[in-house]
Amino acid sequence: MIRRRLLRAMAEIYKGELNDKFEQRNAKAGQIVCPPDAVNKRLAEVDRQIEAVDHRLDGIPSFETVDADLHETMMSADFPYAITSYVARMMIPGYEKKAFNFEPLVWNDTLANFLPHNRYQHRDSIDDLELVIEKGRARPGSKDDATPRVYQVYRWEKQYDFSWEALRNDDLAYFSDQAQLMGQSARRTLEKFVSRMYTNATSITKLTGLASVLFSQNGRLTSSRVSEARMGFNQRVDSRNQPINARLAYIVHHAGLVDTVRQILGSELVPELATNGINVGRNFIPIEDPYIVGTAPNLPWWGFTNWRENNVRPFVLARMEGWPGPRIFRKTSDIEAVSDMLGSGSAVSPIMGDFDTGNVVVKVADIFGTYTDGTEGEYFDYRGGYYSAGTAP
Repeated sequence: MIRRRLLRAMAEIYKGELNDKFEQRNAKAGQIVCPPDAVNKRLAEVDRQIEAVDHRLDGIPSFETVDADLHETMMSADFPYAITSYVARMMIPGYEKKAFNFEPLVWNDTLANFLPHNRYQHRDSIDDLELVIEKGRARPGSKDDATPRVYQVYRWEKQYDFSWEALRNDDLAYFSDQAQLMGQSARRTLEKFVSRMYTNATSITKLTGLASVLFSQNGRLTSSRVSEARMGFNQRVDSRNQPINARLAYIVHHAGLVDTVRQILGSELVPELATNGINVGRNFIPIEDPYIVGTAPNLPWWGFTNWRENNVRPFVLARMEGWPGPRIFRKTSDIEAVSDMLGSGSAVSPIMGDFDTGNVVVKVADIFGTYTDGTEGEYFDYRGGYYSAGTAP
């Protein structure tokens, strides 16, 4: 068979190469000596290997004819670029983002333009009645002026430029959700804006500077501390020290206090005490703020009123009239398709971008603002807020 002929030929070639090497060494040495034992052993070993392979071929039928051609099967390894360089490209979805549901905390106002707007609030009460004896005259009463608040809205924007080539080459639809991401960016900006209304240093100093447990403390979040905050709201007064209805409605907390909040809300008894005391501090609505900064176990938390119940408005979020939320814009292409240099043209797809560079320009924009004061921070009415640094065990 051809296989055996090939093996024998390979063996003879290999033995010939060994003899050639030996003769070359003899020529260099200038003398003729008998082959060393190592060479003879190597030749004998080659013979034994060939016999072993030849023996394994016994019993294998041959389908070759005398004039059969040898064919070599082409394998993947023969095509390192066309086959073995396997291109497997797939776009994996990104992370799901956390949301900050701040809407219950802010009073929404609408402004006509970008100019400062004035708002006035009743924060006082009038005088109590006085006893008048027979033939006496009532003394005149008094009334305090309204409390002014001035604020305005501002533009918040971000622009993105893409080349026409990049958008055309996007076979994985990497930019297909760009508009959605821009909307998420606008929402995230607004969430951080609201979070900073009470986490900024001036707002915190306003509450702690009152030097009263009715507005702040340092205790970590427990049912007992929530009860203290509730009693603080329950003793709020107006500018004439008359009691007002400022009920604790919301606890805004750090992301690291989620389980603590669940334990407080789910326990009928005080969870941090080994007693049978009733947990009276679980009547609140928790709001997780993922933007609050803190290191466990010293995690801050805040308490706020529900302004819809009692008109005690902690914060105001102002928007411009006719602009309820973010919008996305795209620059119109300045390119025309023509068939005649002097003829009229027709509009092309905006994806072609501008005439000079082919850039596609998009922008996301929003308009909002709030009240800001040098001493009260962003509190529209500080009577609606409560703060704890969360440092005391």
